[in-house]
Amino acid sequence: MSSKPELKGRAARLAQLFPTGPGQAARTPFVLLVVLLLGGGLIGLLVLNSALSEGAFKLDDLQRETKSLTDEEQALQRDIDAYSAPEALQRRARELGMVPGGDPAFLAPDGTVKGIPSPAPGVRQTFAHIPLVLAPEAMPNGPLSTSGR
Repeated sequence: MSSKPELKGRAARLAQLFPTGPGQAARTPFVLLVVLLLGGGLIGLLVLNSALSEGAFKLDDLQRETKSLTDEEQALQRDIDAYSAPEALQRRARELGMVPGGDPAFLAPDGTVKGIPSPAPGVRQTFAHIPLVLAPEAMPNGPLSTSGR
């Protein structure tokens, strides 16, 4: 009796295509291929894990910097709000010598004056009649000095 059953038909034809017995292919190249694939996969995972860790550290640094800059922005905004508060503006204007204005007068399009103007309180009356900007006709030497011509 033989150890292998006898094949018939299509199975017999297929069995002739594959060698049997001691001529089997060596397992060493297959094992080497599997070990190389596994080693390459592990090295690839190690590189990927290192890249992800580096990205996590960068993200942490950027989040810390963002928090610091946000805190600085909020402090600057508080300073701006403190300087632009009405009380602070009034105090600064008084330090510069400014006083609240008096009652205004308005000019209508036809040239009539509406309202009665009054000077600002605290303004010395001796300078109230002198305009801030003189018209060219009101200058002592006229619009242009003609002494050089």
